[in-house]
Amino acid sequence: MRPKRRKQPVFRDVEEQYKKEKSKKIKLKAADTFLMIVFIICLIVAVYSGKEIIKWHLNNKENAEIIEAVSSKVSISAVEDEKAKYQIDFNGLKEINNDTVGWLKVYGTNVEFPVVQSADNSYYLTHNFEKRNNAAGWAFADYRNRFDGTDKNIVIYGHNRRDGSMFASLKNILTPEWYTNDENRIVVFITENNYSLYEVYSIYEIEEEEYYILTDFDVISYSDFIKRSVSKSIYDFGIDVNENDRILTLSTCANNSKYRIVLQAKKISE
Repeated sequence: MRPKRRKQPVFRDVEEQYKKEKSKKIKLKAADTFLMIVFIICLIVAVYSGKEIIKWHLNNKENAEIIEAVSSKVSISAVEDEKAKYQIDFNGLKEINNDTVGWLKVYGTNVEFPVVQSADNSYYLTHNFEKRNNAAGWAFADYRNRFDGTDKNIVIYGHNRRDGSMFASLKNILTPEWYTNDENRIVVFITENNYSLYEVYSIYEIEEEEYYILTDFDVISYSDFIKRSVSKSIYDFGIDVNENDRILTLSTCANNSKYRIVLQAKKISE
């Protein structure tokens, strides 16, 4: 009986080596494919981010140029009387944007520009004073405000831009340097029919909610609204506010979308 032939060890070693090399090549190919996918994703993200950064800078630059241009429509005198300090060319502003309803000045901040109003509270989140698409938007009044002398609470919104534009500098109001400075207590808001001064009585940061932007008071009484707004303030201004007063509310996002920075002031003259 002839003995069975055994596979020579050398051939077995070659076969095993071949399998190892093949497995290694498959793994290397998979790794190369994975790295290529990661590279492509990173490249897409980098290109998109670059475009967004460029767009962000261009939007801010465009609005800065608009603010500089509209400043020619505002004359500021050296008189100490706030009631005579500003002369606003509303006809000139309306030639640029017929949605113009007022001009706003908040001392101790960069807020000093026209205010617009549209048929909703969305349009000027993404359009500037020249009605161009712009992520920086513009300062705008709540669409429910009438500006006919009957508004209990005039509400004005603006974006918190990282370059400090629009309502970004409203964050200053939450600092002791701002709210302990008496020069910052007066807010100027001028419309075509009224030159109004408001005295700040409440400043605070709050989670997004509806009560402080109410313009009509069927849900809660105006007296309750006033009491609540006073109680929210982080600083006691010692200002008497009651249901006979008319209010100006300014609102912007904090550095996240969860909270709002709010300034409220009562009208003291017009």
